[in-house]
Amino acid sequence: MDNKKATLELGTKPVGKLLAQYALPAIIAMTAASLYNIIDRVFIGQVVGPMAISGLAITFPFINLGAAFGAAVGVGASTAISVKLGQRDYETAENILGNTVTLNLIIGSAFGIICLIFLNPILRFFGASDATLPYARSFMEVILAGNVISHMYFGMNAVLRAASKPRQAMMATIFTVVMNIFLDFVFIRLWHWGIRGAAFATVISQALALCWQMKQFANQNELLHLKHGIYRLKKHLVENIISIGISPFLMNVCACIVVIFMNNQLVKYGGDMAVGAYGIANSIAMIFVMFVIGLDQGMQPIAGYNYGSQQTDRLMRVLKLTTLTATGIMVTGWLIAHIAPYYCARMFTTDSELIRQAIKAIQINMMMYPLIGYQMVITNFFQCIGKVKISIFLSLSRQLLFLLPLLAILPHFFQVDGVWASLPSSDLTASLVAAIIMTVYMRRLKQQAVNKQDV
Repeated sequence: MDNKKATLELGTKPVGKLLAQYALPAIIAMTAASLYNIIDRVFIGQVVGPMAISGLAITFPFINLGAAFGAAVGVGASTAISVKLGQRDYETAENILGNTVTLNLIIGSAFGIICLIFLNPILRFFGASDATLPYARSFMEVILAGNVISHMYFGMNAVLRAASKPRQAMMATIFTVVMNIFLDFVFIRLWHWGIRGAAFATVISQALALCWQMKQFANQNELLHLKHGIYRLKKHLVENIISIGISPFLMNVCACIVVIFMNNQLVKYGGDMAVGAYGIANSIAMIFVMFVIGLDQGMQPIAGYNYGSQQTDRLMRVLKLTTLTATGIMVTGWLIAHIAPYYCARMFTTDSELIRQAIKAIQINMMMYPLIGYQMVITNFFQCIGKVKISIFLSLSRQLLFLLPLLAILPHFFQVDGVWASLPSSDLTASLVAAIIMTVYMRRLKQQAVNKQDV
């Protein structure tokens, strides 16, 4: 099937089959991505030691901040491309592809250079202690040096999905995971490079996958392909990309702020070991979050195309299916967190105290997960249909409006238990807010449909 026909099917093929076609590769890819992050931590925890796990947890804000800039371009561009393909404006879609490459090069390089210059004070601000700073610095020096590669890799994968190539995007991620695990074994287990070896494994595996991605887009027979004349930044295209990407950008920035605050509160009330426990809990939780992110990515081209072509019934069907599936995924995660937390923690370390704290962190962190899938899907839905302000508000609500105040208040009364309790409390509140906003929007949408019938 040629690329143009596959794109047109977004508006004609049964929604359930389309969601499976697009979401399964994305889910596999995102789950694989979370698995190789876990493998990094397993190798580091088992070979280097528990304090290295805590040092790696300090780098979470850096990862979130880098992802924020990558999402501003990658997610924004992929959504804009999906809408233009739905409108059959192929020339503009191709120009967005070229501008995506240029923006990733500029932003990825600038972010890496600036952060390398101020690395030590940034890590201190993120919560690094004298014990964890050497580990965090060794890891981030390599990651930041290759930051432009990471930006390009994630950006091109997002565009592959928008260009009706979910399988290729999946294969790129799976290759990265397999290569990363192999290099982890070589660099950490065999060559004893420690935490720096994990960073080299990540950058090298992404660089190899990026070469394959660029080869895909170099094919002149594809509907969207790289060619002369599309790389020069155009103001209206950049504004379109950033205006859509601002929601996931702010979501990741908020995640960065929250993790910084979380790490500092954990160091203050629980010590470096509590930071390591949060790192383990976050790694387990992210498996299921990545499932839902992959599901959202599968929904994105379908929702974007049908919104662009004004097929509201198909738009609502894909939303319903995505919501039900996301809820099922998060309920599964909740069950595992409460049935087998010891085995989850034991994968990362043999240290009994770290295991004890990690078990508690896993159970509390995932307490409200049956509700979170819905909140994530609704946030992504409003982004897909161009309701940027609503999407931004929902992105900010859980982390900035609810979690940060709770992190500031609860520890004063409950010490480290207050830090942990802030997580499920904010999850519950944000999910309720998302449900209220979606109910109001659905009423308006139904009223618009009635008005059209009357006309």
